[in-house]
Amino acid sequence: MIHGLSSDLPSFKSLAFRPGLNILLADKSDGATDRQSRNGAGKTSLVELIHFLFGANADKDSIFRSDELAGFSFEARVDIGPTLVDVTRSGTKPSRIRLQGDTSDWPIAPSLEAKTGDLIISNENWRAALGALLFRLNPDVDDEANGRFRPSFRSLFSYFVRRQNSGGFVSPTQQSSMQQAWDQQVAISYLLGLDASVPQQFQEVRTRERAMAELRKAAKDGSLGRYFGTAADLRTRMTIAEARARRMREQLDTFNVVPEYSGMEQEASQITREISTLSDDNTADRELILQLRAAIDSELPPATTSLDRLYREAGVVLPGSVGRRFEEVEEFHQAIVQNRRSHLTSEVQAAEDRIRTRDRARETLDGRRRQLMGILQSGGALEHYAALQQEAGRAEADAEGLRQRLTTAEQIESTKAELDIERARLLKTLQDDHHERQSIIEEAILVFEDLSNALYEKAGSLTVSATPNGPQVDIRIDAQRSKGITNMQIFCFDLMLAELTARRGMGPGFLVHDSHLFDGVDERQVAKALQLGADHAAAVGFQYIVTMNSDALPKDGFRDGFDVSAYVLDTKLTDATETGGLFGLRFN
Repeated sequence: MIHGLSSDLPSFKSLAFRPGLNILLADKSDGATDRQSRNGAGKTSLVELIHFLFGANADKDSIFRSDELAGFSFEARVDIGPTLVDVTRSGTKPSRIRLQGDTSDWPIAPSLEAKTGDLIISNENWRAALGALLFRLNPDVDDEANGRFRPSFRSLFSYFVRRQNSGGFVSPTQQSSMQQAWDQQVAISYLLGLDASVPQQFQEVRTRERAMAELRKAAKDGSLGRYFGTAADLRTRMTIAEARARRMREQLDTFNVVPEYSGMEQEASQITREISTLSDDNTADRELILQLRAAIDSELPPATTSLDRLYREAGVVLPGSVGRRFEEVEEFHQAIVQNRRSHLTSEVQAAEDRIRTRDRARETLDGRRRQLMGILQSGGALEHYAALQQEAGRAEADAEGLRQRLTTAEQIESTKAELDIERARLLKTLQDDHHERQSIIEEAILVFEDLSNALYEKAGSLTVSATPNGPQVDIRIDAQRSKGITNMQIFCFDLMLAELTARRGMGPGFLVHDSHLFDGVDERQVAKALQLGADHAAAVGFQYIVTMNSDALPKDGFRDGFDVSAYVLDTKLTDATETGGLFGLRFN
């Protein structure tokens, strides 16, 4: 329990608390705004102060690091387990907690400051120590054995001191608007006495499922390649790509780099052109030979009768001029034909000689060309080898890319099946745990029913279900839906947690509700709630601290003999004066 709160701030209003119900009242002046009421009277600031002293983060926006408060220390006298301890913290050094009291049995020992004689502990270790001492958590801040999603002191503690500024009065199972679903499942399971490792494992599954979903999305969006198919499709493409890369590599292994490759290639091309020219010339000479032989065959002397007729006609035309004998003329014509044939024959022989010369030259050139082509076909130029090497590298890179995508696709497909199996296994484990701890669940159900039945005619219900997404706790009170009903659900839920944890000897030993919990609640239900808080706190042995506006404190609705004024603290707050608030000063 909290015995008292104090500060070296001169204007701070020290508070002394008693066991059981404690009501801190604040007078709200006419015309005061909500902001004035909050910062002036300090009801919400009391909640922030308790969180500050119990290890809350103190970032630059914290009121305890404001110019008005940073230079002062705040102290709480509290029971930490069986030990009475004075806890001091300031906004100037929020990472250091000063302690006074017996800490010899603590799992994390504070260090002794020689100058002051105070015990000093870091805020991180302070939270770890509180988690171990108040909630039996593993004090090892670096513990990984219990998973990433294990319960934390700050999360559990926030169910006992809800903060309006953090959205703590929206849902019974949610102590902050920023609290994630897995943290709710883990924290509530732990506080109820169920196996909290099961919702931790559910969150591990959900985390892996989200990772697989992101992987599938990235694959479909093209982040892992232009094409992403099933494992079977990728396996086919990878096999083809690997075969191509293998062939390219084999070509490289047998490739022979030929020196002066370009020169040989040019020489072979020149020889081919020369051979072509020789073939064209041979074709022309063969055509000439055919024409000459045809001419030889057509070269014949004139017929004797024709020559005789020609001779007589010449005698008529040229009388006295033809003195040759007919025989001489005939011999002359025979000589002319013979000479013509001899000339044509020599031309044929010359053409045939040229063809034979070209054939010999072509055979020589063709032999050289075969030699060059053999060399070129057995290898290639260095630049060709480099190009082939680059192409082989690309082929191997394509194959490796497909191999990686295949691995990813197989992982996605197999992981999905594994996660489905794991989720089903966890559901069965959760069902078994609920069955084995049925008495714990029944106790929670009956306490909640008892509390809600005392507030409304129809009893409310608390349902703990095992679902494929983890444990689910549903809170219901059969009454007209309103903000007040939701707040009373939170009241019954919180009081139930305080009672159950107190029975098991764990928890902070106190429950704190500020006035926001009773906003919109009928005055009769507020009276019953205060009465229930007082009764259950006294019966079980925990402290119930309530802050309220004085005009919201019920005047009646209590049972006979219940005097609510007996629980009101002597110190009262007001926003009517500059010094009437908890800190005794106004600040932004």
